[in-house]
Amino acid sequence: MTAVRRAVALLLAALVLLLPATGAHAAGYRYWSFWERTGGHWTYATQGPSTVRPDDGAVQGFRFAVSADSADASRPRGAADFTAICGDTAAEPGTKRVALVLDFGTPSDAPSGETPPARRTACARVSDDATTADALAAVAKPLRYDTNALLCAIAGYPGKGCGEQVSTGSGSSTSGKERDAQDDTHGDADGKGGSDSGPSLGLPIGAAVVAVLAGAAVWQARRRRDDSV
Repeated sequence: MTAVRRAVALLLAALVLLLPATGAHAAGYRYWSFWERTGGHWTYATQGPSTVRPDDGAVQGFRFAVSADSADASRPRGAADFTAICGDTAAEPGTKRVALVLDFGTPSDAPSGETPPARRTACARVSDDATTADALAAVAKPLRYDTNALLCAIAGYPGKGCGEQVSTGSGSSTSGKERDAQDDTHGDADGKGGSDSGPSLGLPIGAAVVAVLAGAAVWQARRRRDDSV
């Protein structure tokens, strides 16, 4: 019975050590993510808007949110159809049209004291060699960049901060996946990338403790029965 008690003690100690981790604060960043529309789906851009040179008819999007990385980033919400956005903008020689979806995010992702503007779309008609940053500047000034050319603000939002680290744990902010699941409920989201997190280790350890205790009870009952014979 001593060995069983030791096993239970070790399992309980492991469970106690793991429980605080479930409520720990995860690191996230508040920033504008950049997306490209391909085949009817949003794809996280592998280059920055200052280097991408979209073709005429391209659809590109920006989403302001708190996320840990590109896998956790929330996609721009709502419809993203080139004809719907740029249908009234005629093509002209030497220019191209780029449809932009600007999603300023949710109040839960907004910096303290700021309110996100409503999501909107815009059609930018720019020169043939223009970048996405040029298209954005044509329809969504003022833009703000940091010293490393990171896009900090679109149309003046947010008024301060740039890719700062924030806490996303203990219920202070929902993850990108949870935000988009909530948006889907209201019918205005396109979904998001990212992988599902695994189950909490506390659950299997707790189950192991229960199993050991049950085994100990059976062993004790058999021992008493044998002693009585």
